[in-house]
Amino acid sequence: MNLLSIVWKSIRQRSLASSLTALSVALGVALMIAVLVINGVVGRIFSQSGSGYDLVVGAQGGSELQLVLSSIYRIGKPYDNLPWRFYEELQDYAGVDQVIPLCFGDTTSEEEGSFPIIGTLPRFFGTNYAPGRSFGIKKGGEILKGTWDAVIGSEVARVNGWDMGSTFKMVHGGVQDHVHDEEFTVTGVLAPTGTPNDRTVYIHLRGFFMLDDHAKPASEAIERNAALFGENIEELRIQYADLLKKEEAAKKSGQHVHHHDGIPDIQKEVTALLVLTKAPTASIFLTSKLKEGVIAQAVNPVFVMQQLMQNLVGNVRYALMVLTGLIIVVSGIGIFVSIYNSMSDRKREIAIMRALGASRQQVFSIILLESVVLTVGGGLLGLLLGHGLVFAAAPIVTARSGLLINPMHFETIELWILPALLAMAIVIGILPGQTAYRTDVAKALYD
Repeated sequence: MNLLSIVWKSIRQRSLASSLTALSVALGVALMIAVLVINGVVGRIFSQSGSGYDLVVGAQGGSELQLVLSSIYRIGKPYDNLPWRFYEELQDYAGVDQVIPLCFGDTTSEEEGSFPIIGTLPRFFGTNYAPGRSFGIKKGGEILKGTWDAVIGSEVARVNGWDMGSTFKMVHGGVQDHVHDEEFTVTGVLAPTGTPNDRTVYIHLRGFFMLDDHAKPASEAIERNAALFGENIEELRIQYADLLKKEEAAKKSGQHVHHHDGIPDIQKEVTALLVLTKAPTASIFLTSKLKEGVIAQAVNPVFVMQQLMQNLVGNVRYALMVLTGLIIVVSGIGIFVSIYNSMSDRKREIAIMRALGASRQQVFSIILLESVVLTVGGGLLGLLLGHGLVFAAAPIVTARSGLLINPMHFETIELWILPALLAMAIVIGILPGQTAYRTDVAKALYD
């Protein structure tokens, strides 16, 4: 009979105690795996999703974190909107390569997942959402060509069963009893990105502005533009009235109206602007420039999320890691106590093995191997339980937070868990093994 068979027989004789000690190790490892995997996935999402853009620009007044979370990760609500005029002027700033407007606030219905709906321009899909990672079109041709066209993320398509030609209506501001009459048609489905884009519906900015309550009332818009840009309110009112007269005259004569969405620019607002600059120095200059005014603020999304991960999420992760580490250590102590306490009951068993020819080293190895089997076996079970926990929690996390968790994700640090458990098992087994090694055969047989 080899050593492993002897160890397995010994464990089976104390099956309840052995199972409980191994299970305690498994639970500690499972918790550690869950913390590592979920933290790793979330960290990658937060570090990559917004890194395709140099700056995110939004209204002053809210926090930088609020701006990034709402604009890039679709979490929470933005502080305020920006006038359309600011968007047009921003495109002419020195060093600015491209500005992409985003308008949001509406969602799909609760029965359709309450997914966020964003009004934007087709060029949004021509930019990288992360370095070296561009949008892929799973189905569809030309993106957002028509006023009532929509492009949906892969998760939206999966949850709702939507495909090319599917239609839907928008819920205004997430208020379920305020549904817009206009119907949008899916003309494109995005390939999975592993980012909040998978859980987002995109429509053309033109269609967004044509919906009821999506344009600011003229009087409020004029007052706000006058206050923000420091202009005479009466002059703006006159300009607005002249514009309406010209458009009315153009309609009567059959000429093309300048505002093809039917909304004067002064009444339009955008929620956020994604900015690509020509050089890193341009980002710094623009951020400082906007701080001098009272209209907008610009933030680097990667920098903001790194601060969040380091200062808050990182600390929580370390706290959980320490806690789960302590659980594993306590489990190891439990294995030590279980084996050590059993030594008094096993002295006769050890003496018989010695009498049958087993050497002191073999007896020591049996006790040490028993510690290894219980600890490493519990660790392997913990690895399976941990990934099973992540697999079960992934859809719940996605539904509650909108973050897409890959249940098959693996962290490289997991490779160190089993070697660490092996080292702990050896330390645990040394003292009981020495006790077995020093067992007096004659005394144990005749006591």
